[in-house]
Amino acid sequence: MSEPVKLSIIYYSSTGTGFTIAREIQETAEKEGAEVRLRKVAELAPAEAIAANPAWAANAEATKDVAEATSDDVVWADAVVFGSPTRYGNITAQLKQFIDQLGPQWQQGLLADKVYSGFTSTATLHGGQESTLLALSHTFYHFGGIIVPPGYTDPSKFADGNPYGTSHVDAQGNSPVDDVTRTAAQVQARRVVSVAGALKAGREV
Repeated sequence: MSEPVKLSIIYYSSTGTGFTIAREIQETAEKEGAEVRLRKVAELAPAEAIAANPAWAANAEATKDVAEATSDDVVWADAVVFGSPTRYGNITAQLKQFIDQLGPQWQQGLLADKVYSGFTSTATLHGGQESTLLALSHTFYHFGGIIVPPGYTDPSKFADGNPYGTSHVDAQGNSPVDDVTRTAAQVQARRVVSVAGALKAGREV
């Protein structure tokens, strides 16, 4: 009997949308039998900026007990799901800094041959969701990773419409994560665990 898939969910979230999606992926993956590490990346914004935004401050307080990601969380995992809100059609500086610090592990080949996937959110419709997920995939190519998107592998994907990864429009905080986004996260989680599990089982034969 093969060992469970080891999944790391490494995300940045300012006002909580990303955290909610990350938790949905975590809960679904655990139901699928995966061993999961949920990790946030370090915050770079000054405390005064966070305090000036009530939603940002509330999320910081709500997630204060979530451990910060380290390089070991990537090396340990069979699969890694990265999450970030969109900033000008790309990932945030916070997640980018974490990825940029993985150079030593990349040079040793410790990031290759893992399953990778991503999720994002924007404040507005057409706010750069696809470009953010595609930009994140550029990193996975350099890692030598196996990119596993949700695609249109489930009928529900025609509701959220994003084959690249789970995404959500929060409408400047006026549209919390809904059932459509939660379902998309569940589909992505199950697909990541399934593919990673098949690869892991094949290596163990």
